[in-house]
Amino acid sequence: MARSTYSVTQAQSQLPQLLRQAERGAVVGIARRDETVAYLLSREYLEAIVETMEILANPAAQKAIADHRAGRTQFLPLPALDADE
Repeated sequence: MARSTYSVTQAQSQLPQLLRQAERGAVVGIARRDETVAYLLSREYLEAIVETMEILANPAAQKAIADHRAGRTQFLPLPALDADE
């Protein structure tokens, strides 16, 4: 993922171009006085970040991840799920 940083003035004058960059997956930083104060990123990327945060905040999901990493997860073929009915 490409990252670029623009001053507020540059970002204002190039906003349509920066939006296209963000839509293509770039993370665009906007800086004021040499300090990045904001980022422009695609809706898809932000939704992925929020989804990750929700998973990390879910104790059951964290247990499932830990179980998988420890090799305690059993995977079954999809037809096996129908056998329970």
